[in-house]
Order: sequence, then C-alpha cells, then structure tokens
Amino acid sequence: MREVRPVTLEGRSVRLEPMCEEQIAGVFEAAQHDEIWAYLPVDRPGTEAEMRQWFDSAQEARRSGAQLPFAIIERETGVPIGSTRYMAVSPQDSSLEIGHTWLAREYWRTPANTESKYLLLRHAFDDLGCVRVWFKSDARNLNSHRAIERLGAQREGVLRKHMRVKGGFQRDSVIFSIVSEEWPEVRGRLEQRLGLGSSAAVP
Repeated sequence: MREVRPVTLEGRSVRLEPMCEEQIAGVFEAAQHDEIWAYLPVDRPGTEAEMRQWFDSAQEARRSGAQLPFAIIERETGVPIGSTRYMAVSPQDSSLEIGHTWLAREYWRTPANTESKYLLLRHAFDDLGCVRVWFKSDARNLNSHRAIERLGAQREGVLRKHMRVKGGFQRDSVIFSIVSEEWPEVRGRLEQRLGLGSSAAVP
C-alpha cells in the first residue's frame, strides 16, 4: 500500500479537497442542522470557535498519519457542503476506513454522497493499492446502513458496546467492508449509478 498523502479528488458534481483553514467558515455553515450530527460521536459545533476545535482535532489526526480529512465541495458553486475522511490508515495491513462523513441536509439523497464514496474508494483501491476498505456505523443509524450496503459493501458484524459517544451512550457499531477482489464489480455498479459508464474516468 502506498503512502496516504493529501490529494484532491475531482468528480462531476463534487470535489474532495484536503481540509484547510480557509474552508472552516464554509464547513461550519454547511454543518448547521442537528440531524446531521445525530449519530456522529461528537456534538454539532455551535460556534465557529467550536468548529475550529473540530478542525484542529482533524488536523492533528492528519499529522499523526492516522487520518486524512477532506472537505466535500460542490463543484458548480465552489461551496463546502460537508466532510469525510480516510481513517484507521494501516499501511502494514493495506487497509483503511472511510468515515466521519456528513453532508449539509439539503444534499441528502442526492448523488453527492455516492460520488464522494466512489472517489474515495477508487483512490484507495486503484491508486493506493488497498486490499480492504471498511466502514463503521452506529447500530441505530439504519439509513447509514442502507446507504453503505447500496455502495456494495458487505456487512461483517457488530462490535457490541464499541464506543462511548456523546451523552455517555455506549454504542454498538456495525462493520461493513469491500475487499480488493470485490472492487471491480462494485466499481462498475457505482459508475453505472453515476452515469459514468464502465470505463469512464471522472474528470
């Protein structure tokens, strides 16, 4: 597996940019809906100062090599509409997690989430040489489970009482994964859903 480095991933409707300080205000604006944060392990940043703390924490994880946070940018407007990350980067195992993904409420049930995941998966498998990409989701978040399964990920099981999250709740986490042998078929289905064609490249 090659080193995970900051990279911009271009799609048709969204662009994933390594998170930077200039994006804080825009990301904060996109985050202003409590429903977005219902199953994320931290509370919604209520002020730009709290968003900066969230940003600083993400950057510290990036510097450690464990994570690579992205801002999700709407290509047409150049406006941040959410965030996602590579997490649990494990070069020795050639694997990583895609997680901490959220979108502004008005972009739910649009192609933005599917295309963001496609770009991350394509980079992980085709460029970085991963053999496994995985996802974890709060066991209560059934919408997230369905969205991950629609990507083509396989449900592996449940980690019981896995994480203590906001409010002191000890959540169960459901684990999903895609492995390298499955990726060509998954990629083809995602490209069909996105109208890219089986051999099309996202510009």
